[in-house]
Amino acid sequence: MALISKKKIVYPISQGLKKYLMKYGREVDFPIHYKDLLRYSSSVPLYDYKGNDTLWETVFFNESDREEIHYNVKKIYALLKAEGDISVMKHLYVDRIDLCIYGNTQPFRVRIVNRINDNFDYFYVKNADASRVYGLELEHLLSPNRISYLVHNNTLIEEHIAGIPGEMFMKLHIHDQMLNPIRLAKEFVKFNERCFVRLLGDMHSSNFVIDVTPDFEETHYRIRAIDFDQQSYEGKKSIYLPQYFKQNNALIQLGLNHITSESMVQYQREERALIANRLKSSHKEIEDILRSMEHDTISTKTNIESLKNDLARHYKNEKFLSCKNMGAILRESLEQVLKK
Repeated sequence: MALISKKKIVYPISQGLKKYLMKYGREVDFPIHYKDLLRYSSSVPLYDYKGNDTLWETVFFNESDREEIHYNVKKIYALLKAEGDISVMKHLYVDRIDLCIYGNTQPFRVRIVNRINDNFDYFYVKNADASRVYGLELEHLLSPNRISYLVHNNTLIEEHIAGIPGEMFMKLHIHDQMLNPIRLAKEFVKFNERCFVRLLGDMHSSNFVIDVTPDFEETHYRIRAIDFDQQSYEGKKSIYLPQYFKQNNALIQLGLNHITSESMVQYQREERALIANRLKSSHKEIEDILRSMEHDTISTKTNIESLKNDLARHYKNEKFLSCKNMGAILRESLEQVLKK
């Protein structure tokens, strides 16, 4: 069973990371920041359609602030979705701004609605943490998923990642007659491999969603991480393997019931080959982000020592032992997928 050691340290955006973000268009000057949303005057609990407390609160602003805040929030949405084209704001309004009261980072979630057709979308306003930014960028470069996010000073803007929360899926859909257990188990194996190779930790059922896509003959599944603040931080190898979290037991059991050990090894090799291809196609960006990580502080010395020893044993590769930081450990981990 995987256990997180302590509450994670929040690391600021370094000059090296900021330089990377500017180079690749992620650093953008936007008109409102996390601290501005803390000026709310009141809040009420947010309940789901069954009347359960979601542990989010809907916040309200004084009339003197509300119009300006809502306008600037829509401008951020235009930056995130339309490269700043403010014409997309014409039919949009801010329906709700919610604050997560149970998370470490206490993010705000903005619900934007198109008044013409009532279509809605979400995005998040968070305190910028270097670990989370590295995690988002590595997800964008190394996974099958593209990620939209923006950073300015100490504020991070993230798009909403759609899907059924893992915890909810395992509670409500895991025994569905229409479920394809082999395809879902295969995807969990591949997700497990992606997280381990790129050292994304803490992927228990509350930190990923399952995107279900019906096809003309079958149903496809994609497991997507939604929380990236445990990128290359923890010192235990098991934290980077979703298979060791008891919250994921329903998916783990699915694999034990429906996948042979030979098939599992095949799926792991397939995923490593895909990651190797992404490493080659995004070589410049990967090299730049690794250099930034190698000159950054994103974990403790204790965690670095522990993880490099764990991985040296796992891969039977002493090169890990010479790593001085998490960036170097990640570089060596990615090197493993390039080896035949």
